[in-house]
Amino acid sequence: MQIIPTTDIDTAAAAIEAGSLVVVPTARWYMICADAANPDACKAILEGKQRPKNKPLALVVPDQERARDLLHFTPDAERLAAAFWPGDLALFLPWRESADAARYTVVGSPALTTHAPGPLGALAQAVPGLLAATTVNVSGDAGPDDRGPAITLAEVEEFLTEAGLDAIVIDGGVCPAANHLTIVDCASDQTQLVRAGLVHQRAVASVLGRPLPTH
Repeated sequence: MQIIPTTDIDTAAAAIEAGSLVVVPTARWYMICADAANPDACKAILEGKQRPKNKPLALVVPDQERARDLLHFTPDAERLAAAFWPGDLALFLPWRESADAARYTVVGSPALTTHAPGPLGALAQAVPGLLAATTVNVSGDAGPDDRGPAITLAEVEEFLTEAGLDAIVIDGGVCPAANHLTIVDCASDQTQLVRAGLVHQRAVASVLGRPLPTH
């Protein structure tokens, strides 16, 4: 585990390009990232988290223009992205090209897509490819001692040690929100709320002009 400051995005981007893992702070909690097209790096994350292979990581797009080049936006998706990106919202969006869906299988098809602020967004902009990310914790741990994903460097180190992973870690101090991305399924015209999170479902309903059914 190598700790670097939030100003050293170039080192983090070079590590991603070289096939290494990078842990990045967000307002929610720390996220572990890899090149979305690198199967070995993504496999290391999935195995370290004990995460089912069919459960997608998030695709972190560098900007909305790149997202629209790669993915199809319904009118609802356009409204939500305009209102909440960059921010704490992820959208399930279908790929425009089947070749991209096949290349980036770790983020799913449709792809679980977000445009992030802060160091995570800066890293997505700095890497030459596309960034895959997920929370720093064991997947699906809901036991009595489960505190959720890591919000401190000590918790990041504990996870990496137990998972047998090595990573560069961007030091963001303590992440204050300790809450999830809101996820909305925009893969079809039947938009649905998949998971409530920091972007409140009332805010989503206000932008769309109607409440959403739950997935």
